[in-house]
Amino acid sequence: EPAEETEQEEPEEPEEPEEPVYDNLYPLTGIGTNEEVDHRIVSVMVNNHTRARPQTGLSEADIVFEILAEGHITRFLALYHSEQPEVVGPVRSAREYYFELANDYGAIYVYHGADQFINDMIYDRGIEYIDGFFKDNDGVLFKRESFRKAPHNSYFQFGAVYDEVESKGYDIISEVEPLPFLQEDENPTGETAHQIDVAYASSESKTVSYMYDDQSESYLRFDGGEQTVELETEEPIKVENVFIVETDHRVIDDVGRRAVDLKSSGNAILLQKGKLQRLEWMNDNGRIIPVKDGQPVGFVPGKTWVNVVPTSPGMDQSVRVTNE
Repeated sequence: EPAEETEQEEPEEPEEPEEPVYDNLYPLTGIGTNEEVDHRIVSVMVNNHTRARPQTGLSEADIVFEILAEGHITRFLALYHSEQPEVVGPVRSAREYYFELANDYGAIYVYHGADQFINDMIYDRGIEYIDGFFKDNDGVLFKRESFRKAPHNSYFQFGAVYDEVESKGYDIISEVEPLPFLQEDENPTGETAHQIDVAYASSESKTVSYMYDDQSESYLRFDGGEQTVELETEEPIKVENVFIVETDHRVIDDVGRRAVDLKSSGNAILLQKGKLQRLEWMNDNGRIIPVKDGQPVGFVPGKTWVNVVPTSPGMDQSVRVTNE
């Protein structure tokens, strides 16, 4: 019919681009990938002395735990799984609560040297480790750099790690249980918080700060007022989750070494996308996770920095929140 000849076709709606579908999720970041995700986590003890900054390789860690070592100086345990940097460091010596934490995550524990009683614990408890003391400056696994002085100049050469793991008879393959993550349509709730300061002592030089960056929806880290960046590239450290946990610390010897309880539970603060939630933390099968009313709270997919603070003086004293 003539009416049909003159009828104009409706313009087609442009199609929404389809969300990519991935075979797997990286278990420590919740980010999709088509790569296999069953390789072993590698954890590295990273130095945070003022003479060791800026560090190398921290921006590629999935999770970084920051815990007091001696005095008011923190040390990092950096967990690598979704990304593998070429170099990590400077690497420092072992402590019991760090190697137990690494072991709880099923990670290889990389450190450089320790007192004999700490090494005895590592051997007796079957911790799977790589110790730079035995590979010092071999150029394959550890390299001493001339631009810094010992003990702040030992750098782990990451590319050789799985060969070393295999040569020690450890498993390279490991089924890593995913952390709890928010779904794509879920947004974190809580009070607005643009900056948080974590004081490891009363001086500003021992204060760690996180500032929210609206554009990237991530947090920039500062240590003693200096932004935390990569040594080589000056790329800033950016994390999607800042997780502050309060736990019991005890000084156990005259050198000031500590015992840190990461097995039980306690108060916690979780920062995500400019929002702050006051929660609790618990040890869920070895992993430190946020909980509310006993139920896991999801991380935002991305990277996480976990700051561990002592119950004395406690979170109320050591954590300051800025809303503007």
